Amino acid sequence: VPCILKKSEVEIIMKKVIFLFAIACFSSGSATAQDMNSVHAEKTLEIYTRIIGVESSKNLGNVPEIANYLAGELIAAGFPKEDVEIVPAGETASLIARYRGDDSSGKAPILLLGHMDVVEAREEDWERPPFELTRDDTYFYARGTIDNKFGVSQLTSTFIRLMKECFVPNRDLILVFSGDEESGMVTTRMLAYERPDLAEAEFALNSDAGGGDLSAKGDPLVYLIQAAEKTYVTWEFTVRNPGGHSSRPRPDNAIYDLAQAITKIQNHQFPVRWSDMTLEFFDETGQQLGGELGAAMMRFAENPEDEAASDRLAIESSYVGTTRTTCVVTMLRAGHAENALPQSATATVNCRVFPGVPAAEVLSALKQAVGNDAVEFKEIYKPTESPISELREDVRAAISEAVHGRYPDVRMIAYMESGGTDGMHFRKAGIPTWAASGIFMNPDEMFAHGLNERVPIKTFYDALDHWSIIIKELAGD
Repeated sequence: VPCILKKSEVEIIMKKVIFLFAIACFSSGSATAQDMNSVHAEKTLEIYTRIIGVESSKNLGNVPEIANYLAGELIAAGFPKEDVEIVPAGETASLIARYRGDDSSGKAPILLLGHMDVVEAREEDWERPPFELTRDDTYFYARGTIDNKFGVSQLTSTFIRLMKECFVPNRDLILVFSGDEESGMVTTRMLAYERPDLAEAEFALNSDAGGGDLSAKGDPLVYLIQAAEKTYVTWEFTVRNPGGHSSRPRPDNAIYDLAQAITKIQNHQFPVRWSDMTLEFFDETGQQLGGELGAAMMRFAENPEDEAASDRLAIESSYVGTTRTTCVVTMLRAGHAENALPQSATATVNCRVFPGVPAAEVLSALKQAVGNDAVEFKEIYKPTESPISELREDVRAAISEAVHGRYPDVRMIAYMESGGTDGMHFRKAGIPTWAASGIFMNPDEMFAHGLNERVPIKTFYDALDHWSIIIKELAGD
């Protein structure tokens, strides 16, 4: 447009251009918004079904199959090949896809995070096949239905939908899918620390946490935006012994000694911790939940030194991690033959450490609880301590548009994740990160990492607009 045109003339020309552009888009695609929504729903379910059908647990080498499939879908939808990148990393891989904007906002890109791998699932333990999407009248079932193939499929299909709608963001949007979030996070570290193009991002939104809590009756309680995570650290505890013939038992036995150490870890309780964010979380959640548990939450929020309240929360798996550091034995290996005394026995102990507490302090507490100098302690992963991402108003407002379109009166609060996600590394790398899943469900039915993982079918379809609304609020005109 020539610079000599008046502002009013420029606006008229631009409106005509946009109108013609929209006609061109919709003449080559679906004709109505209803049709577009239907196509989007079908594509999302197609992607969801396809990637769940790939067993992407560690050491199987199957994550690249998912990455290649998703890349193919994006390219077929119109993304240039040079903007869709698969980055191999040993037996796994990551996927980076850039949705180019017109830079009219002058703002740095937004990262949209997810992970393509899943935790292992033993078919013989499940009631349904873990790596095939099945359903009943209420739920979708399979490993990854929640963690995190829900987020990956919803984000990918949203990018496809927006491209087909000819949406032009006012800044770049970048899908960033890691390939080993559930194990070593090698791809996560590469993406967070070794990619200058991603480091330029203004902030990141993570599909792997956050979301809405529903009561047992299906009423909305609260919507949670993850703004912090506990420190993830794992140790191996090992007891060694000379061993011998099983027909000649000896008073000291590596397995027995380890069992005693495990019992002491089981009985050890770390001190109660809190922050303004966690107290707000319990106050709000308690008001919405009601009943005896809700009352305990509100008492804790009012006085976190109330032992009766903290002890009540400690028996709730959904909430204990928000009140203190937790350590739990997750794996065992011992012995070398059925007719020989064990020469060694090892337990894997996974800890989720309250922000601000050094990992060394936790290890010291565990050693003191075990009280056996013969037990060896080996750190498996270097702990990643990440800061809190203070919630920005523009991000809160964008998420509010998506959430309140579904549940108009639900309260939104920031919270600390008791688990760990890719977000910890992006926060540590200096990129503020918030997690805002489209899932609404009863937290007592959250079986991610467990048997018969499932997600409500209703929430799958209700979430179809979640990411497109957020993106348009943050990167649209």
